Amino acid sequence: MNFSTMKTFVLIWRALLALVLFAPTFAQSQPNEKTIANDFHPLKDAIVLIIRHAEKPDSGQGLSAAGQQRAEAYVQYFKGFQVAAKPVRLDYLFATADSKGSQRPRLTLEPLAAALGLKVDHRFKNKNFQELADEIQSKDHGKCMLICWHHGEIPELVRALGADPAKLLPDAKWPDREYGWVLQLRYDHEGRVIPGETVRVSENLMPGDLK
Repeated sequence: MNFSTMKTFVLIWRALLALVLFAPTFAQSQPNEKTIANDFHPLKDAIVLIIRHAEKPDSGQGLSAAGQQRAEAYVQYFKGFQVAAKPVRLDYLFATADSKGSQRPRLTLEPLAAALGLKVDHRFKNKNFQELADEIQSKDHGKCMLICWHHGEIPELVRALGADPAKLLPDAKWPDREYGWVLQLRYDHEGRVIPGETVRVSENLMPGDLK
Protein backbone atom coordinates (compact mmCIF):
# COMPACT_ATOMS: atom_id res chain seq x y z
CA MET A 1 0.00 0.00 0.00
CA ASN A 2 1.58 3.27 -1.12
CA PHE A 3 1.33 6.57 0.78
CA SER A 4 -1.49 7.96 -1.38
CA THR A 5 -3.63 4.86 -0.92
CA MET A 6 -3.03 4.87 2.83
CA LYS A 7 -4.00 8.54 3.08
CA THR A 8 -7.25 7.88 1.22
CA PHE A 9 -8.00 4.94 3.51
CA VAL A 10 -7.45 7.08 6.63
CA LEU A 11 -9.76 9.82 5.34
CA ILE A 12 -12.50 7.31 4.58
CA TRP A 13 -12.11 5.71 8.02
CA ARG A 14 -12.37 9.10 9.74
CA ALA A 15 -15.49 9.98 7.74
CA LEU A 16 -17.15 6.68 8.70
CA LEU A 17 -16.19 7.16 12.35
CA ALA A 18 -17.68 10.67 12.39
CA LEU A 19 -20.88 9.36 10.82
CA VAL A 20 -21.21 6.67 13.49
CA LEU A 21 -20.49 9.07 16.37
CA PHE A 22 -22.63 12.02 15.30
CA ALA A 23 -25.52 10.46 13.41
CA PRO A 24 -27.66 9.86 16.57
CA THR A 25 -27.18 13.48 17.69
CA PHE A 26 -28.07 14.78 14.24
CA ALA A 27 -31.17 12.60 14.08
CA GLN A 28 -32.32 13.82 17.50
CA SER A 29 -31.93 17.44 16.43
CA GLN A 30 -34.22 17.05 13.42
CA PRO A 31 -37.95 17.87 13.79
CA ASN A 32 -40.06 14.80 14.22
CA GLU A 33 -42.80 14.78 11.58
CA LYS A 34 -45.18 12.93 13.87
CA THR A 35 -44.58 15.43 16.67
CA ILE A 36 -45.23 18.34 14.31
CA ALA A 37 -48.45 16.72 13.14
CA ASN A 38 -49.60 16.13 16.70
CA ASP A 39 -48.87 19.74 17.67
CA PHE A 40 -51.12 21.06 14.89
CA HIS A 41 -54.83 21.51 15.53
CA PRO A 42 -57.18 22.98 12.90
CA LEU A 43 -58.94 25.02 15.61
CA LYS A 44 -55.74 26.50 17.05
CA ASP A 45 -56.51 30.17 17.84
CA ALA A 46 -59.65 29.87 15.72
CA ILE A 47 -63.09 31.50 15.85
CA VAL A 48 -66.29 29.70 14.90
CA LEU A 49 -69.42 31.82 14.43
CA ILE A 50 -72.85 30.17 14.30
CA ILE A 51 -76.10 31.75 13.12
CA ARG A 52 -79.57 30.52 12.38
CA HIS A 53 -80.88 30.90 8.83
CA ALA A 54 -82.82 34.10 8.16
CA GLU A 55 -86.59 34.47 8.43
CA LYS A 56 -88.82 31.99 6.61
CA PRO A 57 -92.08 32.59 4.72
CA ASP A 58 -95.41 30.96 5.53
CA SER A 59 -94.67 28.32 2.91
CA GLY A 60 -91.86 27.32 0.57
CA GLN A 61 -88.16 26.53 0.76
CA GLY A 62 -86.82 30.05 0.56
CA LEU A 63 -86.59 33.19 2.64
CA SER A 64 -89.30 35.69 3.42
CA ALA A 65 -88.87 39.34 2.46
CA ALA A 66 -87.51 40.02 5.93
CA GLY A 67 -85.22 37.01 5.61
CA GLN A 68 -83.81 38.26 2.34
CA GLN A 69 -83.28 41.65 3.92
CA ARG A 70 -81.34 40.06 6.78
CA ALA A 71 -79.27 37.95 4.37
CA GLU A 72 -78.27 41.08 2.47
CA ALA A 73 -77.57 42.97 5.71
CA TYR A 74 -75.11 40.23 6.68
CA VAL A 75 -72.73 41.44 3.99
CA GLN A 76 -71.77 44.62 5.84
CA TYR A 77 -72.40 43.10 9.25
CA PHE A 78 -69.81 40.37 8.86
CA LYS A 79 -67.42 42.51 6.88
CA GLY A 80 -67.26 44.72 9.95
CA PHE A 81 -67.45 41.94 12.56
CA GLN A 82 -65.04 42.29 15.46
CA VAL A 83 -63.88 39.95 18.19
CA ALA A 84 -62.20 41.47 21.25
CA ALA A 85 -62.35 44.85 19.47
CA LYS A 86 -60.32 43.49 16.56
CA PRO A 87 -61.72 42.99 13.04
CA VAL A 88 -61.89 39.41 11.81
CA ARG A 89 -61.98 38.10 8.26
CA LEU A 90 -64.17 35.15 7.40
CA ASP A 91 -62.20 32.35 5.76
CA TYR A 92 -64.89 29.72 5.27
CA LEU A 93 -68.68 29.44 5.11
CA PHE A 94 -70.77 26.37 6.01
CA ALA A 95 -74.52 25.98 5.59
CA THR A 96 -76.93 23.10 6.10
CA ALA A 97 -77.50 21.04 2.96
CA ASP A 98 -80.60 21.89 0.94
CA SER A 99 -83.60 19.68 1.65
CA LYS A 100 -87.12 19.30 0.28
CA GLY A 101 -88.34 21.62 3.01
CA SER A 102 -85.66 24.29 3.12
CA GLN A 103 -82.83 25.94 1.25
CA ARG A 104 -82.74 28.77 3.79
CA PRO A 105 -79.29 28.26 5.38
CA ARG A 106 -77.55 28.36 2.00
CA LEU A 107 -79.70 31.26 0.77
CA THR A 108 -78.91 33.19 3.96
CA LEU A 109 -75.18 33.08 3.20
CA GLU A 110 -75.20 33.52 -0.56
CA PRO A 111 -75.10 37.36 -0.62
CA LEU A 112 -72.22 37.32 1.87
CA ALA A 113 -70.40 34.59 -0.05
CA ALA A 114 -70.67 36.58 -3.27
CA ALA A 115 -69.36 39.73 -1.58
CA LEU A 116 -66.40 37.91 -0.01
CA GLY A 117 -65.56 35.73 -3.01
CA LEU A 118 -66.16 32.55 -1.02
CA LYS A 119 -68.17 29.42 -1.70
CA VAL A 120 -70.83 28.10 0.66
CA ASP A 121 -69.98 24.55 1.72
CA HIS A 122 -73.38 22.88 2.10
CA ARG A 123 -72.47 19.20 2.03
CA PHE A 124 -73.75 18.30 5.49
CA LYS A 125 -77.41 17.57 6.24
CA ASN A 126 -79.19 19.11 9.21
CA LYS A 127 -79.02 16.00 11.40
CA ASN A 128 -75.41 15.36 10.42
CA PHE A 129 -74.02 18.18 12.55
CA GLN A 130 -71.50 15.76 14.10
CA GLU A 131 -69.99 15.17 10.66
CA LEU A 132 -69.63 18.92 10.26
CA ALA A 133 -67.96 19.17 13.67
CA ASP A 134 -65.59 16.34 12.76
CA GLU A 135 -64.72 18.11 9.52
CA ILE A 136 -63.90 21.36 11.33
CA GLN A 137 -61.91 19.60 14.03
CA SER A 138 -59.82 17.54 11.62
CA LYS A 139 -59.16 19.83 8.62
CA ASP A 140 -57.87 23.36 8.32
CA HIS A 141 -60.53 25.80 7.09
CA GLY A 142 -58.81 28.99 8.20
CA LYS A 143 -59.00 30.92 11.43
CA CYS A 144 -62.56 32.22 11.21
CA MET A 145 -65.54 30.15 10.05
CA LEU A 146 -69.22 31.03 9.83
CA ILE A 147 -71.86 28.31 10.10
CA CYS A 148 -75.52 28.84 9.19
CA TRP A 149 -77.76 26.05 10.49
CA HIS A 150 -81.32 25.16 11.45
CA HIS A 151 -82.01 26.35 14.99
CA GLY A 152 -83.25 23.03 16.37
CA GLU A 153 -79.85 21.36 15.92
CA ILE A 154 -77.65 24.32 16.83
CA PRO A 155 -77.39 23.39 20.55
CA GLU A 156 -76.00 19.95 19.71
CA LEU A 157 -73.73 21.42 17.05
CA VAL A 158 -72.35 23.75 19.72
CA ARG A 159 -71.79 20.79 22.02
CA ALA A 160 -70.07 18.82 19.25
CA LEU A 161 -67.69 21.75 18.78
CA GLY A 162 -66.69 21.63 22.44
CA ALA A 163 -68.84 24.39 23.97
CA ASP A 164 -71.73 24.25 26.44
CA PRO A 165 -75.05 25.27 24.83
CA ALA A 166 -76.53 25.96 28.28
CA LYS A 167 -74.02 28.80 28.70
CA LEU A 168 -75.03 30.38 25.39
CA LEU A 169 -78.75 29.74 24.97
CA PRO A 170 -81.76 29.97 27.32
CA ASP A 171 -82.46 26.44 28.60
CA ALA A 172 -79.86 25.25 26.06
CA LYS A 173 -82.33 25.89 23.23
CA TRP A 174 -82.51 28.38 20.39
CA PRO A 175 -85.94 30.12 20.62
CA ASP A 176 -88.27 29.36 17.71
CA ARG A 177 -88.95 33.03 16.94
CA GLU A 178 -85.39 34.31 17.31
CA TYR A 179 -83.23 34.94 14.24
CA GLY A 180 -80.88 37.69 15.36
CA TRP A 181 -78.13 35.97 17.36
CA VAL A 182 -74.55 35.01 16.61
CA LEU A 183 -72.85 32.38 18.76
CA GLN A 184 -69.15 33.10 18.99
CA LEU A 185 -66.85 30.21 19.90
CA ARG A 186 -63.20 31.00 20.50
CA TYR A 187 -60.38 28.47 20.73
CA ASP A 188 -56.98 28.65 22.42
CA HIS A 189 -53.50 27.80 21.16
CA GLU A 190 -54.22 24.09 21.62
CA GLY A 191 -57.58 24.13 19.87
CA ARG A 192 -59.69 24.09 23.05
CA VAL A 193 -62.75 26.23 23.62
CA ILE A 194 -62.12 29.31 25.79
CA PRO A 195 -65.29 29.40 27.96
CA GLY A 196 -64.92 33.02 29.05
CA GLU A 197 -64.62 34.20 25.44
CA THR A 198 -67.39 32.04 24.01
CA VAL A 199 -70.48 34.23 23.95
CA ARG A 200 -73.82 35.03 22.35
CA VAL A 201 -73.94 38.26 20.35
CA SER A 202 -77.13 40.16 19.50
CA GLU A 203 -77.01 41.32 15.89
CA ASN A 204 -79.62 44.11 16.21
CA LEU A 205 -80.02 44.13 12.44
CA MET A 206 -83.80 43.92 12.45
CA PRO A 207 -86.55 45.42 14.69
CA GLY A 208 -87.54 42.05 16.12
CA ASP A 209 -84.05 40.95 17.23
CA LEU A 210 -83.84 40.06 20.90
CA LYS A 211 -81.14 41.40 23.18
